[in-house]
Amino acid sequence: MSERLIAIDWGTSNFRAFLVDRHSGECLETVRSDAGLRALTTAEFPHYCESQVGRWREGGKVPVYLSGMVGSARGWSEAPQLEVPAAAEDLAANVVAAPGLDNAWIVPGLKVVRDDHVDVMRGEEIQAFGALALAERDSAVCCLPGTHSKWARLEQASLVDFSTAMTGELFHAVRFHTLPGEPARGEHPHSKKGFAQGLAAAQHPAGVLHALFEARSRHLYAGLATHEVASFLSGVLIGSEILAQRGSLLSHIDEVLLVGSSGLNPLYRQALEMHQFSVREIDSDAATLAGLLALAERHQTV
Repeated sequence: MSERLIAIDWGTSNFRAFLVDRHSGECLETVRSDAGLRALTTAEFPHYCESQVGRWREGGKVPVYLSGMVGSARGWSEAPQLEVPAAAEDLAANVVAAPGLDNAWIVPGLKVVRDDHVDVMRGEEIQAFGALALAERDSAVCCLPGTHSKWARLEQASLVDFSTAMTGELFHAVRFHTLPGEPARGEHPHSKKGFAQGLAAAQHPAGVLHALFEARSRHLYAGLATHEVASFLSGVLIGSEILAQRGSLLSHIDEVLLVGSSGLNPLYRQALEMHQFSVREIDSDAATLAGLLALAERHQTV
């Protein structure tokens, strides 16, 4: 067995590869690019992957584990989406060999299929399991912010339920394709004041559809400055996301594992703390590495 492994998170718009020491979990080298799924045809995936990490592979001895949308029907090769509840062992038992590249494995995603709730994820499940390991816990609720934010509940080391919010994608759509978003189309730094106003507006009894429109009415008549509009819209959407989760995955808990980037984590922390949740931040790269390392050990056992 190689002393190293290669962990890859390959999504719609980004490629991230890490050379990892199996024993220490230390990241030895990193490669990042914008060559996501949209940039490649199916036939190009193995060649691109080899071009990026081939120098680490020692002739194929170092295994490659890939998570994210690379395992979707639009990606390299489709891996199954397992129904919850599922543990890391279940993911390890269902990895798919990546066509065209020896000793490379694509990790399954997860799905929820119930009468009242249908949802899917690819990649975030690895980060959730990794966050759980880094937090040295077997149960938690994880918030994974992004274009499609995920909320996952884990119990006894199994991911038992999750929910997706289109917060990032909707923010972009409102900002660039609606009347209330017009003032926000320029480049403006984050406004703590505008964001806080948006969080407060998210609690309006008329709901999120009205709260978003307040970006325009407040800009016209209540002193919301042009440079504050984007932050206001962000506050409305993130605030609404957390309000929705309070009645479901966030019920009966007081701490959230926040697994995200340096750009989004502070916004979600502010919103969660406003609702009296304590927050433990975990870097998304570290969670990906920990999750794929744990899965690789289980896969070798399988």
